[in-house]
Amino acid sequence: MTEFTTRPELSGTFGAVASTHWIASAVGMRLLEAGGNAFDAAVAAGFTLQIVEPHLNGPGGDAPILAARADDAQPTVICGQGPSPSTATIAAFDERGLEMIPGTGLLAACVPGAFGAWMTLLRDFGTRSLREVIEPAIYYARAGHPLLGNAADAIASVATLFADEWISSAELYLGRGGVPAAGSLFRNPVLADFYETLIDHAEAVSDNREAQVEAALAYWYDGRVAETIDRFMRTTEAMDTSGRRHHGLLSGADMNGWRPPVERPISIDHGDYRLFKCGAWSQGPALLQAIQILKGTDIGAMPPESADYVHIVGETLKLVMADRDAWYGDAIPDGVLEELLSDTYAAERRTLIGSAASHELRPGSPLGLAPRIPSRRQKTASAGVAGGGEPTMARPLEVNALQRGDTCHVDVVDKWGNMISATPSGGWLQSSPAIPGLGFALGTRMQMFWLDEGLPGSLAPSTRPRTTLTPSLAYRDGKPYLAFGTPGGDQQEQWSLLLWLAHAVHGRPLQAAIETPAFHTNHMLASFWPREAQLGSLVLESRFPAATIAGLKARGHEVTLGGPWSEGRLSACALDRQPGGSLLRAAANPRGMQGYAIAR
Repeated sequence: MTEFTTRPELSGTFGAVASTHWIASAVGMRLLEAGGNAFDAAVAAGFTLQIVEPHLNGPGGDAPILAARADDAQPTVICGQGPSPSTATIAAFDERGLEMIPGTGLLAACVPGAFGAWMTLLRDFGTRSLREVIEPAIYYARAGHPLLGNAADAIASVATLFADEWISSAELYLGRGGVPAAGSLFRNPVLADFYETLIDHAEAVSDNREAQVEAALAYWYDGRVAETIDRFMRTTEAMDTSGRRHHGLLSGADMNGWRPPVERPISIDHGDYRLFKCGAWSQGPALLQAIQILKGTDIGAMPPESADYVHIVGETLKLVMADRDAWYGDAIPDGVLEELLSDTYAAERRTLIGSAASHELRPGSPLGLAPRIPSRRQKTASAGVAGGGEPTMARPLEVNALQRGDTCHVDVVDKWGNMISATPSGGWLQSSPAIPGLGFALGTRMQMFWLDEGLPGSLAPSTRPRTTLTPSLAYRDGKPYLAFGTPGGDQQEQWSLLLWLAHAVHGRPLQAAIETPAFHTNHMLASFWPREAQLGSLVLESRFPAATIAGLKARGHEVTLGGPWSEGRLSACALDRQPGGSLLRAAANPRGMQGYAIAR
């Protein structure tokens, strides 16, 4: 067990917030202190993340949410993953001579779901007004915030693209003398003005809190925002990773009337816990599949720093991610998800784990159905760089240059026992051109569809792409206990699994579980452009013992060592019910020196 941590294990009795940025966590706590609940705090933190992590998420992106009231028998899923446009077909891309969906630009834009998800959460679960939850974001957009080093690097990496092609983005991010310096005060007055206008509109419609939220939703999906996006799509050709310029497919009609689906989660039991995830439109079931397989092993007797542990967890991940690539999607066949999560199927898959590392993609055959791994025919001649990360994007004029973006995460628990886990992402500054008058870019989540026909994740009109975004929430003894998650694309479920095992199986406190040496595999079809796989790969933090590294190499793993603190950006909040009362706990990742937890 880890003897010490870089940060204390935070606990209190009033509230706990953890996120991927210290300002967002502080804003969340501010809402709790003002009398709001966990859901109000999460909305305020979510809008703030759009401002302070603009290279990782934005208003035009996505936000899957798991929300649990203290007395709910199970959490509620708010699906902030918007669908594809009605004209998005495989034939439409064939007609454009494209063998894959570009990783940047306008062609890959879905209906922007993040705003709708946060508004649905505020309307149905929150207590504060629209102005109260968005005002902190407006403040930082107008007064400024210290620009993260990674954000400055992201802007620098696409500065030529902005200056030569995406002029609206250049005006927003390069308008004051070039690339802004890390730590400098950065503002987005266009976005601040837009949010002020939105709030003024909603308040003019009604004095009622819920009615104001409804007015904001209509303003976004049925009014000015939809009209502005529609016009931008029709009048703008944007350079993308294909090396060509394209108009977008998204229209105002695609946005009109859309609201985030509210769904039941999927779940499994694990000891005293019940773990909840979003459905097969996310990669959430992969975590549950992995736990089902590992329940039949001696994982609890293996130290998380040992070669035996890394081997069996890594091999399990290869199996479940192969199933993800073959079976997950909005069009998953009836009964397949239930079979994938069954004890019988887990037992069958467990027999495939041997003493040596696998170097094959091995999806299973649930219900006797034959699996199909996508052919990856969509890889183009210009896609000459290795894929990975969320997102991976290459500057079209410098094909060998790679720019990694990522995602955000926020968890909150309040003194009443309400709990939420959310993973906002997409619409980052390097995804597509900023929309004039709105101050944000659209997302590129449609790149996650396959252009092969007949797969559960194949491109189809008005369909959700199988996103990597995957918040997690666990109950203990029938009550909300733990909210957790991480950025990281294809690594999100892998790092979340490591936290869960370290905490729930090996008994490590949350902060120690987060700081346990971590790893991941790229043994899967990458979810982002250019969709490559690295079979047999295993990437470890260099803090692992030398004997562990040697043992994994001896088993045939293609081991790559990263930095000592290079894997994941996990955060978590828990509600520990005890006979004398409850303790609220919060933990955040020291990796990257950015995530922050608060509890009092």
